[in-house]
Amino acid sequence: MDRISLLPLEIKLSILSRLRIKQAVRTSALARSWRHIWTHLPCLDLNSWRDPLGNTCTHHFRYFHAVSPSWIRRVHQLVSCLRGPLLLFQLHFSAYCFFNDDHFVLLQSLLRKGGVKTLDLLFYNYPGKIHLPWFHSLRVLRLIGCHVALPTGFRGFLRLETLSMCFVQISNDDINLLLCTSNNLTRLAISNCGSLEIPLSVNLSLPLLRHLEFTINELVENFSVVSSPCLEHAEIKYDRTDYSSQNLARMVLRLVTSVAMVSSLKLDFDVLKCFSLVTLPFNFTFSRPKFLSFYLNVDTIDRRVYDAFLWLLRSMPFLEELEVELKRDYYQAETDSFLMRELLVKKHDGFACLERTVTSVTIHMDTSDVNAGIEWIQFFLLNAKGLKLLKIYDVDGCDLIPSFIEELQKAEVTSSDAKVMFFNRVTDQITNLCMND
Repeated sequence: MDRISLLPLEIKLSILSRLRIKQAVRTSALARSWRHIWTHLPCLDLNSWRDPLGNTCTHHFRYFHAVSPSWIRRVHQLVSCLRGPLLLFQLHFSAYCFFNDDHFVLLQSLLRKGGVKTLDLLFYNYPGKIHLPWFHSLRVLRLIGCHVALPTGFRGFLRLETLSMCFVQISNDDINLLLCTSNNLTRLAISNCGSLEIPLSVNLSLPLLRHLEFTINELVENFSVVSSPCLEHAEIKYDRTDYSSQNLARMVLRLVTSVAMVSSLKLDFDVLKCFSLVTLPFNFTFSRPKFLSFYLNVDTIDRRVYDAFLWLLRSMPFLEELEVELKRDYYQAETDSFLMRELLVKKHDGFACLERTVTSVTIHMDTSDVNAGIEWIQFFLLNAKGLKLLKIYDVDGCDLIPSFIEELQKAEVTSSDAKVMFFNRVTDQITNLCMND
């Protein structure tokens, strides 16, 4: 008995959606009842180094051959064969690609299909210019490495919930129009967008936005959150192209302080070092953050970076969880970094979060020397009065060396309930360290 053919159409499509396009099309040869089942597939994932049926091309083609108009026309024919609504369409260009009128025709054919909820256009090697049509049902839009131009009379993606743009060249008028007409947007990620001729300038006002990721670099003139009352998580990155730019540092500070309403804040790529270039508003308070994650380079930290770290702790009176990523850069080591060790192992007062609310601290040590961050571990053991758990992750998977255990057990522990756990990510081994009373 052919039990597979007796399955409902929905289950058959669920099976075919997990196959490559070529494999899905070949099922039409199984029996007459299977001849057109693949044409009801709701999703397509296409790559420039495969033909529309999924044949993998040569290594030379993949990286050096330009995508031909005939390839796009074959993809267009494949889309035209689909009978049902197309919900997901992913197009990956890893070879050199010149986006032309054929691509626009392809997007228009997707629009006529109706029901497209997820659209991914990824250009990894060469930027393609696209005129983005209006999809009334679009929920997720991801763009990588392309030039975007909105058509005349663009009405916005009224149902768009997730927007991700990376290495996208787009005018200020178009990106502000795209954002202001996407009132249902809940997740936004923007990285390395704009151009040197016209830097990016955005004042964000999205009523339902909950998750924000943004990277600041020399392509950005202004980016701040004006009104997003539902914002819960913000991740701010600083592209490490120029550590001495005070203009970029002020912009980073304005953006961080404009998301004071979030409950979770992540600062990556030396944002604290960026803070050291400007005057910090010491009377400023983050009213809601309960989780803070930040990155530190233990070899380049100086007194100003240390003061920025203290400012963050003082400005977040309701903080409950801390996550610190410690890294080393042997080529940029500064003599001042050794002076910080004496400051870190001293008792500090005036930190409301450390005295009342912080219960969990997680430290990631991306270094072959597990002793590199011992002073930071001692800082939290000494100052966090309500600390329940301190977790140490060794990213490189180094074994616990006796000197690390001996040095850590000498640390003064303020909280009587504090527990220290060490995680080895290579062996998945968990070690409980017994601390002195």
